[in-house]
Amino acid sequence: MPFDFKKEYKEFYMPKQVPAVITIPPMNYIAVSGTGNPNDENGEYKESVGLLYAVAYTLKMSKKSGYEMRGFFDYVVPPLEGLWWQQDSDERIDYSRKDDFSWISMIRIPDFVSPEDVEWAKQAATKKKGLNCSKVEFMSLDEGICVQIMHVGSYDSEPETVRLMDDYLEAEGFEKDINDVRRHHEIYLSDPRKADPSKMKTVIRHPIRKR
Repeated sequence: MPFDFKKEYKEFYMPKQVPAVITIPPMNYIAVSGTGNPNDENGEYKESVGLLYAVAYTLKMSKKSGYEMRGFFDYVVPPLEGLWWQQDSDERIDYSRKDDFSWISMIRIPDFVSPEDVEWAKQAATKKKGLNCSKVEFMSLDEGICVQIMHVGSYDSEPETVRLMDDYLEAEGFEKDINDVRRHHEIYLSDPRKADPSKMKTVIRHPIRKR
């Protein structure tokens, strides 16, 4: 059976619908940075997501194409994730100003995948799929201590869940530590093209520190 990150690391991908503190270890990703409204049909965000999946599946299928990576094992491509912020606002995300979003879209990759492997996959995907994958980058992220929760519902209803997280931090003696390095983090477990918006599942994660 292919290795499934969501099943093997449930503590990172399947939290409960109540806030909890968790320490996140360093992880590697392929990532694309950009700005703008993620809902724009022909916008930068949707283009970037397409590039990520092109490279992610090229890496996954690389053994079949004759490119042997060290320690290769079969795995399920992990879910799409995103780091979000707005340049002129404080630590809170203003969901009414989607055009002002800055983001890093990313997909986790196995530890055995090196930056050189990612460069190879970018070139291979560009050649095979006719895409310009130069925006895709290898990225390491060490989030450390965070609070996270499972949000069930539409993306626009996330502020209600974020308030639960803030109330929990206040009660437990923590505060958010969102800054230019540590960001509002989301993990998308549902396909918005197919799922009922009221039932979509999104992991919301915030970096924190002791107050």
